[in-house]
Amino acid sequence: MGAWRGFEVGGRRVAVVGTTSAGIRGSGSLGIITALLEAGADLLVAAAQVSSAVVDLAERRRLRLITAGLDRSDLDGTALVVVVEPGTPDAVLASRWADDHGVLRCEPEGSSTGATSASTSTPGSTGEVFLVGGGPGDPGLLTVAGLQAIKEADVIAADRLAPLAALEQARDGVEIIDVGKIPRGPGAEQRSIEDLLIDRARAGNKVVRFKGGDGFVFGRGGEEWQACAAAGIPVTVIPGVTSATAAPAAAGIPITHRTLSQGFSAVTGHVPPGDPRSTIDWPALARSGTTLVIMMGMANLAAIAETLIINGLEPTTPAAVIADGTMASMRVLRADLSAIADAATREGLGAPATVVIGRVAAFDPHRT
Repeated sequence: MGAWRGFEVGGRRVAVVGTTSAGIRGSGSLGIITALLEAGADLLVAAAQVSSAVVDLAERRRLRLITAGLDRSDLDGTALVVVVEPGTPDAVLASRWADDHGVLRCEPEGSSTGATSASTSTPGSTGEVFLVGGGPGDPGLLTVAGLQAIKEADVIAADRLAPLAALEQARDGVEIIDVGKIPRGPGAEQRSIEDLLIDRARAGNKVVRFKGGDGFVFGRGGEEWQACAAAGIPVTVIPGVTSATAAPAAAGIPITHRTLSQGFSAVTGHVPPGDPRSTIDWPALARSGTTLVIMMGMANLAAIAETLIINGLEPTTPAAVIADGTMASMRVLRADLSAIADAATREGLGAPATVVIGRVAAFDPHRT
């Protein structure tokens, strides 16, 4: 069982009612939703407007999403109703249902889009941008410095894979903007994100760019720093724990081991081998003798495995896929390199996931 704000919600049906769209003021429903998921709630979200982060969670079947209007029957079995935008038709219906059925109902302070409080920004002066790496997904792996930046921010531009439960630690009145990108789906353009950071900082705000993992490891932290520097905006970088190392560790896979692997190579697989956009020397990786860690490679995993085998890696080389690494929903699949892509498809494993290829993928701590 897990608790959220003193309520036992683990394994219980919880309904969150209200907007999850961009521009939220207050701690925001993004933080509430992800904190409830981390606590193990069986979650229903009812909102006329939804952010890309919530759409992504629904597509990954981590929650049930209703956008076309809530029905009383949708709430059957609900143990807690959380109203983040009072006054909307869905909120009124859910509140009345909760009262009629004697079900707990709460309206978290500062969750409404109308919530305001004094800003810490200084009008007429230039603010600062903090590039915060949020870690691999588990909110407990966000650094102390990263959490402090969240607590002090005037504006937070958050990605979908950041540990959004940490947004509950933000002060009332903070502006939370969802700038997440869904693979091969909708999302904020990179240039618009950079313009947003610059605009809010020029207004004197303390702006946090909140990313998953480490923004300088297969993220665009370097580009965002360059854009801010060109505009004369001070930047502070707060590194995060990268899922390239954390996800395998959480799955019990040491990517280096004195008797198995003397190094690792971490690469992105967002474009397949042979694609003109790819600059990776896949044949060299096949011969490297190191553990291979593939990020953002699920869509191209079959082509990657085939290329590695063609270039000398044994088909029986151990491989593993770690989906939702470090999170409560983490799933781990192990198979030979020649079979890993098909096995992942059968098991329904997709992004976000980390792929490990090499002898360590078969690691068993009980064997020497």
